[in-house]
Amino acid sequence: MGDGRGEEPRDERMPVVAPDAEATRVFTRDGSGASDLGPTAAGGSGGTDVSGDRRRSPAGDGQPHEAATGRSARSPTGIIAAAAEDPGAHGWAVGTADEPGGEDERPPQADTADAERTRVFTRDPQDAPPAAPGGDPTGGPTGGAEPTTHAGPRRRRVRIRWIVALLLAAVLALPPGTWMWVWYTARQDDRPQSDAIIVLGASQYNGRPSPVFEARLRHAADLYREGVATRIVTVGGNLPGDNFTEAGSGRDWLVQVGVPRDRIVAIGKGNDTLQSMEEVDKEFTKRQWSTAVIVTDPWHSLRSRTMAEDLGIEASTSPARSGPAVIERKTQLWYITRETASLWYYWIFDDSSDIRVNAA
Repeated sequence: MGDGRGEEPRDERMPVVAPDAEATRVFTRDGSGASDLGPTAAGGSGGTDVSGDRRRSPAGDGQPHEAATGRSARSPTGIIAAAAEDPGAHGWAVGTADEPGGEDERPPQADTADAERTRVFTRDPQDAPPAAPGGDPTGGPTGGAEPTTHAGPRRRRVRIRWIVALLLAAVLALPPGTWMWVWYTARQDDRPQSDAIIVLGASQYNGRPSPVFEARLRHAADLYREGVATRIVTVGGNLPGDNFTEAGSGRDWLVQVGVPRDRIVAIGKGNDTLQSMEEVDKEFTKRQWSTAVIVTDPWHSLRSRTMAEDLGIEASTSPARSGPAVIERKTQLWYITRETASLWYYWIFDDSSDIRVNAA
């Protein structure tokens, strides 16, 4: 009134309207803390456009209030920028109209906007979200950090390669392994006490056993005399045009060497090993027999025993050690190879694959 306060000329340049009302919010800090001056006159939910951005001090001397105006700007990208409590932090010269050169000098509007956008709030590392699976600590697509490489797929590929290699090695090792199994079984001679001795048939010539068949019959007669079993079973059918069966020829030969006829059971059916074993199984079931010693060639022992066991007969093998099948080494190798293939044929197709060679 008398002191001239409030009569100084008003600086028309003080109210500066932000170029983007949504991007600028003005806060006033008082003794109790900062408070938002409220929404814009237009009612927008974004920033607040306030024409006066500084207040006079209570003394009215034109100096800025102790709690100087703080300005916070939100850039269009959503990053919050805030001015320091000291207005001079952004290069603003703040004074009063009474002081020389005390006008509120501000940089050009474009420079102000750039200065406000260069100050970015950073997140506290403790509050940062967990890193994304790709190795980005900020969770973004790039994140600046080099993505960590995972060895999972590579380990799985290596594991699959090892499995395939082991399977391939096993497949390649099966035929040689079976060949060795046939050879090992051929060298075994088991003679446990049994219900019967089974003699597998071979070729016969008009009632006379072939050399291979005769070697088997001779060995069966020896086992009978040793008391391995009280019965001998001869098995084998005939081919079209034959007058005698393999079983009948074998029975007659055993009787001639002293085995009682009533101790011999002749089964005149079966043209291969599997058919013969199936007929033997029927006879064993009828007589309630369960154990047997099989007499055949050494290389034929494994396959015949496997078939008998598959039919439920508890079988052992005591092969004949004489005859054409065991004389020459070349013949032995041929028989082992043949039996290896025939055994695999039986396992795969559940059928017999007999090949008759040298009156076998």
